[in-house]
Amino acid sequence: MPTTALTSRPSAAVLGCQERKVLHAVGCGLGDDEVAAALGISEDAVAGYLARILVKLGLRDRAAAIVHAFDCGLVVPGCGPRAQVGRPVLRSGAGRAAGPRVQVSVLGPLRAWRDGRPLNLGHLRQQAVLAALALRGGRTVSRQELLDGVWGLEAPVTNVVPVHIYRLRKTLRIGDSPDSVIEHDRCGYRLVSGAAEVDLARMEALVSDAGTAHRAGEPAEAVRLCSQALDLFRGELLAGLPGPLAELERLRLAERRIAVAQRKLEWQLWLGQYSEAIAELFALSAEHPLNEPVAAMLMRALYRSGRQADALAVFDRARRRLADDLRVSPSRMLRRTCQMILRGDEAGLGLTGAAR
Repeated sequence: MPTTALTSRPSAAVLGCQERKVLHAVGCGLGDDEVAAALGISEDAVAGYLARILVKLGLRDRAAAIVHAFDCGLVVPGCGPRAQVGRPVLRSGAGRAAGPRVQVSVLGPLRAWRDGRPLNLGHLRQQAVLAALALRGGRTVSRQELLDGVWGLEAPVTNVVPVHIYRLRKTLRIGDSPDSVIEHDRCGYRLVSGAAEVDLARMEALVSDAGTAHRAGEPAEAVRLCSQALDLFRGELLAGLPGPLAELERLRLAERRIAVAQRKLEWQLWLGQYSEAIAELFALSAEHPLNEPVAAMLMRALYRSGRQADALAVFDRARRRLADDLRVSPSRMLRRTCQMILRGDEAGLGLTGAAR
């Protein structure tokens, strides 16, 4: 018997921003501990958000929430626990199945290649249209969504979306094949599944595999896979692309990179790889000085390596920066980390199960 029975496509509009983030993470198959690490909140908070989500959406359990996350479009097939229903891949001249010959990169400045050769994607608005399609992972994007995401309040006076799509289809066409990497239906436009490889999808697949390795008791493999995922980020995200969508995606992808880095570093600390983790945490903390979960992790890493004074210095530096820049005090989580270091609370700091 199905967990949910829906007669129409559901909506998560009734949820708050943080509730939508939690539902998305749950839909991707993350456990409460992984959701907490990704969003920088406690596991208790995750459980509380999930309980409210179930009540608001009238769902029975976590399984129903996962199904709902897919049905309402918060999770894209292929980027979560469900397998993507693939379309037939493009065929080579010999009739053999060929892998994607077009690659699109959004984890940095937008780039695309065909058979390894870089493509000229045109001016920035046209590039932003391609980025919008690539970021949706095969989901159809309507003309209005493209107008809102790429032009925002500066709506063009002419119907330019089909023009940009036409030019992109020509640019991304594979050889003399009539097949296109971009297809159109009555609802909008999307990248053809299997015809183009997007680095964002590859990154999420690696992170998912890392979580599987961790649950299988293979933290070293989880670290390796996360490292591969992080290596896909290269330079300023969507550099120079205009529009509200690119602006929001820069923020989202930057947060995603931090979350993946945190998961990798937690596993490194568990393995006793203190020197490597501390070096990366110092770099991450310098890049994001107001990120308190990163500061707390750096404090724990320094304490684990016998550097209590340096750990407390990180707290003092974070406290001053928060006061100067935001006029706020350190969060309860950061204060608690400092107190546990002062007390030598190894169990609270997660030392008792780690390789030391």
